[in-house]
Amino acid sequence: MLRQAFEEHQAVVSASLAAIEPSFDAVLDRLVAGLQAGGRVLAFGNGGSAAQASHFAAELTGRFEEDRPGFDAVALSADAAALTSVANDYGFDQVFARQVAALGRRGDVVVAISTSGTSANVVEGVRAAAAAGLVTAALTGEGGGALAPLVDHLIAVPSLRTARVQEVHAIVLHELAREVEARAVRRER
Repeated sequence: MLRQAFEEHQAVVSASLAAIEPSFDAVLDRLVAGLQAGGRVLAFGNGGSAAQASHFAAELTGRFEEDRPGFDAVALSADAAALTSVANDYGFDQVFARQVAALGRRGDVVVAISTSGTSANVVEGVRAAAAAGLVTAALTGEGGGALAPLVDHLIAVPSLRTARVQEVHAIVLHELAREVEARAVRRER
């Protein structure tokens, strides 16, 4: 089973590069431009995607490979009080939309993560971001689901297997963090 998982992983990674490279470059450009202009990154998702959103925000606010000033990044899925109060008062589908409406400002970049692309609360968060004029990017699995027509930039991993999609998302988020950091460090020197 382990060999099969590694072989499947390699096949998905190989297929992903050509499929997502143009979108990756566009998202990277928007992240760099937004952060340099004083914008913020708002990342969110559910379950494993929530963990990836937190990890990505931590790489930006802390450091990835270089010592440099922190970037303004928040994982909306990490605030238990906000999640539970909004879910209680407005419904779980509004947990990200409410936070985006409260925290998002023009020039910010939303990074929505959903392996299926159909999570109702992630979709509503993207709708709120678009309504507020924020740049929207989504990391999804094959096809992009309901998020595909809603976002400015779609990084859709060509797989329907949640584990394989999340593995590629981890690579993409690490490389976004590395490239954002590299561009910022070069400009500071």
